[in-house]
Amino acid sequence: MGLVPTPPRPERVQRAIFAPLSFAPSAPRRPNLSPGACALLEPRARSGYTARAMTPRRAGFRMPAEWARHDATWVAWPSHEGLWQDHLASAREAFVRLVEAIAEGETVEVLVPDEAQERLARAALPREPAAQLRNVLRFHRVPFGDIWLRDTAPIFLQGPGGEPATVRFVFNGWGGKYVLEHDDRVAERIARLVAGGQAFARPFVLEGGAIDVDGEGTLLTTRQCLLNPNRNSSMSPADVESAVADAVGCEKVVWLGDGLLNDHTDGHVDTVARFVAPGRVVAMEPRAAGDPNRDALHALVRDLGAAVDARGRRLDVVTVPSPGRVVDDAGRVMPASYVNFYVANAAVVVPTYGSPFDDEAVERIGALFPGRRALGVDARAILSGGGAFHCITQQQPAREGP
Repeated sequence: MGLVPTPPRPERVQRAIFAPLSFAPSAPRRPNLSPGACALLEPRARSGYTARAMTPRRAGFRMPAEWARHDATWVAWPSHEGLWQDHLASAREAFVRLVEAIAEGETVEVLVPDEAQERLARAALPREPAAQLRNVLRFHRVPFGDIWLRDTAPIFLQGPGGEPATVRFVFNGWGGKYVLEHDDRVAERIARLVAGGQAFARPFVLEGGAIDVDGEGTLLTTRQCLLNPNRNSSMSPADVESAVADAVGCEKVVWLGDGLLNDHTDGHVDTVARFVAPGRVVAMEPRAAGDPNRDALHALVRDLGAAVDARGRRLDVVTVPSPGRVVDDAGRVMPASYVNFYVANAAVVVPTYGSPFDDEAVERIGALFPGRRALGVDARAILSGGGAFHCITQQQPAREGP
């Protein structure tokens, strides 16, 4: 992922394997739909392509809330030394702790790019005292550019009878900033690995971290990301709102403003505001003097407090502290966020950054999810690549019904 306007750690980008974009930024491409994809497309003068028949919402599918029961979580083993450089070992250490916590309550589906990396991953996952969890880890040799499956994997949906489905989107490397070979095919390849269910494909750019849902029809997002001209420049704001809501089965979109300073993703909402229950969201408040996100965080809390969800409820806003100023090896501000936590069946894993507010954030976020173990894990190595634990996970909801 990359920064706006100037990407951090440019040496990583230079050493990465790039694939050229296959469509112009101003003209969304028609996606290569697999035989099972359920999207019928027709030309539209303003926006390129639009569904005229079967969208997930019209078919009765929706994206469940993250705290709903999972069958599995999908992750990708940190593999590429050229991207992670001297942070690779620490990134793997954080990854192992994340996976062990997830595996306490569900299957973990682990992508590995090749046989050599699979051997390394198997040796590291899991470690004692979690050896009894080995039977819930499954490895898949799927090529990928990097580990950000929140954005490159498909989003998993449920139908009216609990039946599963996936939906994938055009992926353009976070607005063309970081285009790594294979990332634009990860969603399709994972969808083919999932037994049963429909596979929807939508012809516009969307990353999973750009949205957050409550499972009851409401979706959070930011204008900075979804309306950025580097995503879907030929679509109007109304077109974008309708397309996103149709894709994940929502009725109400709550628009927020800007994300964190130097966010590689152009303001993904999963670093600034998250649903923790229907009608309830968590956001961050600046505590430290000189917090680089002070104004943006105040604006987010204000806007959330004025918002109403799909069922007519004014949102209840809970706040946790911001980590404050967290910098990289060169002294540049990093987009550190406690709300980039991941909610698994048995645990909630909260990123920490060596901040004085780490313990309070873990405790307060854990209290929002009673019945789950709250675990703080140092995420500074993962953040050096652009995100934290929500960014590198993708949940697969539990299959319901017969």
